[in-house]
Amino acid sequence: MNTTILAFNNITVRSLNQVIFKDLSFEIRENENWALIGESGSGKSALLETIAGRLGVSKGHIDHTYFGSRQGVAGELVNWHKGVSFVSSRHSFRNLSNTTEFYYQQRYNSFDSDDAPTVASYLAGLNLVGHSAYWTMDRVVERLNLRDLLAEQIIKLSNGETKRLLLAAALLKNPILLLLDNPLAGLDVGRRADFNNLIAEINQSGIRIIMATSPLEIPDAITHIAVLSGGKVRTACTRAEFAIDKYQADSHVEIDEGELRELIERKPVESFEFIVRMNNVQIRYGDAVILDDVNWTIRQGERWALVGANGSGKSTLLSLINGDNPQAYANDILLFDRKRGSGESIWDIKKKIGFVSPELFQYFPSAMTCIQVVESGFYDTLGLFRPSNHKLAEIARRWMRLIGVDVDESQLFRHVSASKQRLCLLARAMVKNPPLLIFDEPCQGLDAHQQAHFKQVVNVVCKNSKASLIYVSHYHDELPEVIEQTLTLDKQNS
Repeated sequence: MNTTILAFNNITVRSLNQVIFKDLSFEIRENENWALIGESGSGKSALLETIAGRLGVSKGHIDHTYFGSRQGVAGELVNWHKGVSFVSSRHSFRNLSNTTEFYYQQRYNSFDSDDAPTVASYLAGLNLVGHSAYWTMDRVVERLNLRDLLAEQIIKLSNGETKRLLLAAALLKNPILLLLDNPLAGLDVGRRADFNNLIAEINQSGIRIIMATSPLEIPDAITHIAVLSGGKVRTACTRAEFAIDKYQADSHVEIDEGELRELIERKPVESFEFIVRMNNVQIRYGDAVILDDVNWTIRQGERWALVGANGSGKSTLLSLINGDNPQAYANDILLFDRKRGSGESIWDIKKKIGFVSPELFQYFPSAMTCIQVVESGFYDTLGLFRPSNHKLAEIARRWMRLIGVDVDESQLFRHVSASKQRLCLLARAMVKNPPLLIFDEPCQGLDAHQQAHFKQVVNVVCKNSKASLIYVSHYHDELPEVIEQTLTLDKQNS
């Protein structure tokens, strides 16, 4: 008999007076592991949040008796959320002052980063629950390759390292259900290859898995697939019944190239000989050498891919260019034909750069609307802290229209989907036509159509301007066609 673990029967789910699901039914049984697929905004993350208890159910029936049998209680006393671990696309780390008020540059400032707990103290401080002890501290540390990171402050971790830490924390609960929201985003090729084996091991330990993912990245242990669209489960089937070709997103895009060229020509890109010139750069924190003997020259109009494994120093290297890392002053670095430390301010640097990173969306004030976030790109601030300028807001709106998020301009940034947040930040990076664009894993969380759309925008911008480009991705097929050169960071040598 295949016992029901959790079942939603004709439920209605609301958030902020908006109906997310209506008459939704979804059932998870023993020995089933589910992949949720669908275009961005289809409801995959919302379904995970509903299962995790983060969204309220206002109508319908929930069968959670299985959790009660495991917890030794019955009826309304069952707190089935305690048997669920959720690894979302957003972390909720707290600093040692017991607040979540981290700021973006904190990871690069040695004094302020000390206010963040270490990996070891963060894991040790978790209030663990669970019905088994298969996933112990030693096991998660070894299996997720965290041993060398135990003494690191969590704020200093790379995007991929943070993913591993969050998964370790979720496993330490030894949950009945493990929920994963795009778990492969931000992982390098080696980590993605190992992820398939890790999911199999998690499943063998007795934990059932529900994950939102791409139809091209479904681990072998997944037994069932649900296709979501418009807040509904359109299809639920076994893996054997799943026809992948039928559910891949349309990657064909058309953009208004005339409008794009008009926006580019509105403010011609400034001219420089050298955008970046680094000589024998070294970055260390205590005894840990992050970058060693890095030499890199970017001339105006060059388009580069920056690649390397998780933890190889890519984000640290970008922080030296973007003005976020104070160790730039101790190195021989030229930016925009001017030596670092020769009197320029951080704002002199940032006004010449359009920047996107995987973590950036977490640092904007919660009361900002999407168009305010995009308009803030003119001022290089993480949010709009002055009255909106009508002319600049209109330019921001035109970029949002080109990238496909103009319908969300009045929505609060924190209330739109993660994919729309990232698209807003891409528009924010473009608005001032900077001489350098830095895109650090810009397509995380975007579906195939959104990725193709953004790549086409980047291609047209670069073909019609002198803008230089640094593009970071762990997926070769995400790289725009305009990429001409590659810098590879090796973790053992950097």
